[in-house]
Amino acid sequence: MERIQTKGLVLYNRDYREDDKLVKIFTEQAGKRMFFVKHVRNSRFQSGIQPLVLADYQVKINNEGLSYIDDIQVIHTFKNINDDLFKLSYVSYILSLADASIQDKQYDPMLFQFLETSLKLIEDGMDYEIVTNIVEIQLLQRFGVSFNFHECLYCHRIGLPFDLSLKLGGVLCPDHYSNDPHRLHVNPNIIYLLDRFQNVSVQEINVIQLNREVKQGLRKTIDQLYDEYVGIHLKAKQFIDSLADWGGLLKEKGEKNEENRS
Repeated sequence: MERIQTKGLVLYNRDYREDDKLVKIFTEQAGKRMFFVKHVRNSRFQSGIQPLVLADYQVKINNEGLSYIDDIQVIHTFKNINDDLFKLSYVSYILSLADASIQDKQYDPMLFQFLETSLKLIEDGMDYEIVTNIVEIQLLQRFGVSFNFHECLYCHRIGLPFDLSLKLGGVLCPDHYSNDPHRLHVNPNIIYLLDRFQNVSVQEINVIQLNREVKQGLRKTIDQLYDEYVGIHLKAKQFIDSLADWGGLLKEKGEKNEENRS
């Protein structure tokens, strides 16, 4: 087994036998690995193996089976995310999607850094729905999907009111709308944002504010892209879809409470 020191992000853990756990950690230096931790209740590692912990790990990497943790120094526990149901649910989906996008043991430090930055943006107050959309669009490539939102499939012109064609796998300008009678009739502003999201560096994001209608358009279009080209159905995604109804109920309850106080 190889001993290394690496940053790691805990994706999840699960019970194994009576007092042991299996912990899946996305490590910067060795990809996603499953670690075996004995006697968790009395372990000094307990705080460092919880989901959504970012830490420095000293580990023994086993390429044939389970790996082991020698030491942990916790860096970040993402308190603001853990204290907010909506943020936590979206981040759980981001991690599930990243987990599905690459094979275990695959070295991918760029993806690790991308996730680390995305989570820190949400922790620091960036709109979690927008960050999630950016992650979804930029992960398409790791699912083998290459989609050009920037120019017309046929004439390669840019900066026009494009529409999306799932059948043809790209965008169409007004002169070529007729090439796909089943084009999605997407608001051109959505296509513009998808193009920006595909190419933006998360390190350079400052503030992005979008109204609810645009957010709903992004959500619908990205769902159509994933249904057509990726075809995965994650429980974490189903849960955040249900949050829209919860959010509406909470908003109504808050408005009623305000009315009662006045």
